[in-house]
Amino acid sequence: MTPARAPAREGWKVGLLFSTTSLTAAVEATQAQATRLAIEEVNAAGGIDGVPLLPVAIEAGATPEAYREAALQLCDLHQVPVIFGTHMSSTRKAVLPVVESRRTLLFYPTLYEGFEYSPFCIYTGAAPNQNSVPLARHMLERHGGRVLFVGGQYVYPYESNRIMRTLFEQAGGSVLDEIYLPLQSSHEDFMAVMDRVRALAPDAIYSTVVGSDTLRFYEAYQSAGFDPARMPIASLATNEADAAAMRPGAAEGHLSAAPWFATLDTPASQRFVASYGQRFGPDAPITAGAEAAYFQVHLFAEAARRAGGAQRPDALLEALGGLGFEAPQGHVRIDAESHHTWLWPRIARIAASGRFEIIASASEAVRPSPYMIDHTLQSGVQGDDSQGA
Repeated sequence: MTPARAPAREGWKVGLLFSTTSLTAAVEATQAQATRLAIEEVNAAGGIDGVPLLPVAIEAGATPEAYREAALQLCDLHQVPVIFGTHMSSTRKAVLPVVESRRTLLFYPTLYEGFEYSPFCIYTGAAPNQNSVPLARHMLERHGGRVLFVGGQYVYPYESNRIMRTLFEQAGGSVLDEIYLPLQSSHEDFMAVMDRVRALAPDAIYSTVVGSDTLRFYEAYQSAGFDPARMPIASLATNEADAAAMRPGAAEGHLSAAPWFATLDTPASQRFVASYGQRFGPDAPITAGAEAAYFQVHLFAEAARRAGGAQRPDALLEALGGLGFEAPQGHVRIDAESHHTWLWPRIARIAASGRFEIIASASEAVRPSPYMIDHTLQSGVQGDDSQGA
């Protein structure tokens, strides 16, 4: 039986589970920082009925097993009622049995492949109908239907590619090949992929390469002399932290889809960017994962206030169902049935400066459909060069 959780005399402990050594450490750093920023804002506003949140951060290490061990420490040693974190699907799946057995809530702030439900997980990153569908439609309409898939060897690339293959084939497109490389592949490995790209000459490349491998992939593309205007790399996982680490020009002209980009020109987005820059430095990259990490803390805090504290997961889950927040991307809310989040799909093209310039934006929040039951290529973001949110 799970021990009763009561706030320490000085406040409520909340777990942070991110890594500084994993393949995706760069984007996880932005998520950890945004989590801390939101905690500071919650505490400045009075915490949970006068009780502050106390972040307890455990270094997650570089492997799924290391994340699981860190989650065990947070649950059993620190008895946190909630964990904010994990990034790659392999690490989330390693942690889910821990939080489910301890009746601890996991808030997961990262896009993923869908087809999952946990009674103790709140998914605040994009589900496939909120990013795969609009990106596939954009690629088909603007670049063509002959696509090459390139990804890493773990669950997210395989499952995301399965979804994208279905979308392309339903629209009359074709997948020329699927290439999967081991995680942490070399520049030479990616240059060999470029030989295959040259032979197939696809209209576009759909990339599920993640983390530091992204740098080597895009730099290999640049070294091969390909033209993004004719054959872009389109990715859901490439983000501002990745682009900032690439050599100049490597990311230019390629495409990404996410609910939020730092270039979104709305008051809520500008406030978030300004606060983040003031706290962590004006040149610190901010990602869509960081934005989700930020607003999910505020959602948790409001749910805890409504539940009379953070000690009862059932009361927290009841309070979270349908709960909304004015996030930097727009008004978001938790779908009570799926535990996923209504989000605002957007597509961006990366500029020479490394900025992700929004070229299409949803006119309203899109309901999550993690099992892709009611997806369609006809719904989603609107027209190029629009920020119609």
